[in-house]
Amino acid sequence: MRSEALLLYFTLLQLAGAGFPEDSEPISISHGNYTKQYPAFVGHKPGRNNTQRHKLDIQLIMIMNRTLYIAARDHIYTVDTDTANSDEIFFSKKMTWKSRQADVDTCRMKGKHKDECHNFIKVLLQQTEDTLFVCGTNAFNPSCRTYKLDTLEALGEEISGMARCPYDAKHANVALFADGRLYSATVTDFLAIDSVIYRSLGDSPTLRTVKHDSKWLKEPYFIQAVDYGDFIYFFYREIAMEYNTMGKVVFPRVARVCKNDKGGSPRVLEKQWTSFLKSRMNCSIPGDSHFYFNILQAVTEVIRINGRDIVMATFSTPYNSIPGSAVCAYDMAEVANTFTGRFKEQKSSDSTWTPFPEDKVPKPRPGNCAGIPSMEKYKVSNEFPDDTLNFIKQHPLMDEAVPSIANRPWFLKTMVRYRLTRIVVDNEAGPYNNHTVVFLGSEKGIIVKFLANMNSGILNDSLFLEELNVYNPDKCSIDGVDDKRIIGMQIDSKIHALWVAFSSCVVKVPLSRCERHGRCKKSCIASRDPYCGWVSEGACKQVVGNIKSAFEQDVEQGNTDGLGDCQNTFVALNGHHHRHHPHTLSLPTSALPEAAEVPLGRGRMVERKDPPMSSDKGEDPYVAVPSQTQPEANGVIRESYQKGRDQLVPVTLLAIAVILAFAMGAIFSGIIVYCVCDHRRRDVDLTGRKEKDSHHLHSRRGSMNSVTKLTGLFETQAKDGRPEAILTPLMHNGRLTPNG
Repeated sequence: MRSEALLLYFTLLQLAGAGFPEDSEPISISHGNYTKQYPAFVGHKPGRNNTQRHKLDIQLIMIMNRTLYIAARDHIYTVDTDTANSDEIFFSKKMTWKSRQADVDTCRMKGKHKDECHNFIKVLLQQTEDTLFVCGTNAFNPSCRTYKLDTLEALGEEISGMARCPYDAKHANVALFADGRLYSATVTDFLAIDSVIYRSLGDSPTLRTVKHDSKWLKEPYFIQAVDYGDFIYFFYREIAMEYNTMGKVVFPRVARVCKNDKGGSPRVLEKQWTSFLKSRMNCSIPGDSHFYFNILQAVTEVIRINGRDIVMATFSTPYNSIPGSAVCAYDMAEVANTFTGRFKEQKSSDSTWTPFPEDKVPKPRPGNCAGIPSMEKYKVSNEFPDDTLNFIKQHPLMDEAVPSIANRPWFLKTMVRYRLTRIVVDNEAGPYNNHTVVFLGSEKGIIVKFLANMNSGILNDSLFLEELNVYNPDKCSIDGVDDKRIIGMQIDSKIHALWVAFSSCVVKVPLSRCERHGRCKKSCIASRDPYCGWVSEGACKQVVGNIKSAFEQDVEQGNTDGLGDCQNTFVALNGHHHRHHPHTLSLPTSALPEAAEVPLGRGRMVERKDPPMSSDKGEDPYVAVPSQTQPEANGVIRESYQKGRDQLVPVTLLAIAVILAFAMGAIFSGIIVYCVCDHRRRDVDLTGRKEKDSHHLHSRRGSMNSVTKLTGLFETQAKDGRPEAILTPLMHNGRLTPNG
């Protein structure tokens, strides 16, 4: 027990003092009592009875031509983004596509619940300038249609959605159009056994991944598809076959196919990809033993930052593990370079995976696109030699993983009980369009906003700007059930809004809450929000591109040196005016970073140390509090949650408590065992004195008492006060009986 206590002690000390990054604190927090004022779409049409609520089952949202498209169950809604400014957002058009009764009956006969036998819209793409391509599950019989973009009128005939749309709304899928061709990733059968990356429509031949080959795809969960250069890249997570000896280990993947792929020869890979390659994505915290975030949750489109084309992705820990999330970024040049490296192979079904020798790779190199400079001899892929096609069929996995920029996450969130599952990026934030702001959505309705700082492509410390709860149970709850999972997010920079979709509503959230700083200049500057600035009217307001009026802002440093405190200002919170009062706050001077030339107050959030105030009047429990402890920090606004203090226990205190508990348990256990053994020993001595058969039983009792005194355990099963009864079989086997 002592060894276990020491092991736990050193483990906890290592966790307390090791290099695992700590979660940063947000500069600003907005509680649901404030964000509930934001307008929401719940499926109503203007001028109708809006008291009735329906379950929307929203699947995805997207913005096209200043219109928000909402794909839900049996319907597609459109919302004019420029006029959606009222308390409730109404749709301007609604397209209804319900499953035929025959499809519903078949779905029910196959054992599905009636709530599953609907048409859930899972694919919504702009096919041409004036047409939409739409696919739905159609009661487990997926189908696709084409609609006019402006009127939502159906065009042409309905086609099969097999390999283009999943059967079940719970299954993940991705799809995009590139050069008039549809690239999709989903499952092709009712039981979701056959996963596929598929190309259809257009003038190119239909291609797919090899069927039922776990080296190609093993229970994938598709996340994103992007068109970049000569390739289509697919981001997903799957069970890693190279770690199959360790059970179901899930890895994040990126795969690519050539857009000009025509398939293989009639002998090898006919009507299948000849360019399919895949690699692991590395999002980990470096150290002696890397800590990996392996569950890929969301990936952005390709965005350009500081002259580099990158994608950002959110990762999490496994769902049966402690919650933790990370954001990693990947340079597309590094992604492409990974596919020029070594291949990975498994020589036999029970051997480990090892790098394939480079000198044994056939020529031309497998996985390349036909017609490129190194493949000039082969104009189309079906002319590749059989050796090349056979190799790519057996070796689609690359040996090296795609490294993240700076080889570490840009942002971490580990001390909360939710995971970050959605991501959108504004890479032209601020009045000069020179900042990158990332919005992360969680499974609990929380939005996390941080500033990604990069200088010459090198990562600096990212700044945690804001955390806000945008789920509104009054508008989004159906029959008392709260589904807080964020389904999708879309940024609309023109109207300075973030559209956040839940299963039963879509909330329009401003990109910033500058008004919460009121007339406190120090708080406004210290917020370091690229969307906020101090204007000449003496207030903190939104500053967007091409702003003509003068404003003050310091996103890089948040320097508040020389600015007066905010004790006598008013800040508008939740529709009320709250006067600031001088509360005592703790903010060590050493915690404030220094600028290059002058000292500054960074304006980080500081915790309240005074007792919490009541909010019985329905006021926002997050209130603005100025600091008075340090002159550098006076006037810095802290939105403090007053309903309860921070309940997190320091790791060191936790370690001490656990060690003390182990020690006290060991002491009490030892005392109890000693007392029991001593009591049993006395009973044995008393029994021995009463025995009448002195010589024959004395020899037995002598050997047995030595065992009894050592352990004190055998007596618990003795009967009629005779401890030697339990050893009788042992004595017979050892030939200690008179007959032996």
